[in-house]
Amino acid sequence: MKKYAGRQGSFALQLAEFAEQAKEAVDASLREVIIEIGNSLIRMSPVDTGRFRGNWQFTIEAPAAGTLSAFDPTGAEATARIAGESILFRAGTTAFIVNNLPYAIPLEYGHSDQAPDGMVRITQARFQQIVEEAIRNNQV
Repeated sequence: MKKYAGRQGSFALQLAEFAEQAKEAVDASLREVIIEIGNSLIRMSPVDTGRFRGNWQFTIEAPAAGTLSAFDPTGAEATARIAGESILFRAGTTAFIVNNLPYAIPLEYGHSDQAPDGMVRITQARFQQIVEEAIRNNQV
């Protein structure tokens, strides 16, 4: 009887370890999706002063309400900010990436020759591909 109980305990431990690894893989995949979506939006954002690129904001549970005073022509600071903040994201919560500058919607709909097809719509069209790649990269 003891051998059987030991094996069962070992199997239960293995299942618990696998479940924890799977949960971590899901969270890592979701964070990778967030980072790639953010990177895509920032990369495709038109640049004049860099204020638009610097205003992409990542939040959890509720969208950001204001704007930032950041000027980030390369997008490096905004990219790093989104990657850093995404560490707090866990499955079951809602993530937002927003740009609240008043000219964000006109830019999305062709106001800039640098991004005539927008940023959000192009990134959204690639969403499934982004998710599939993140899952491949984080398989258990």
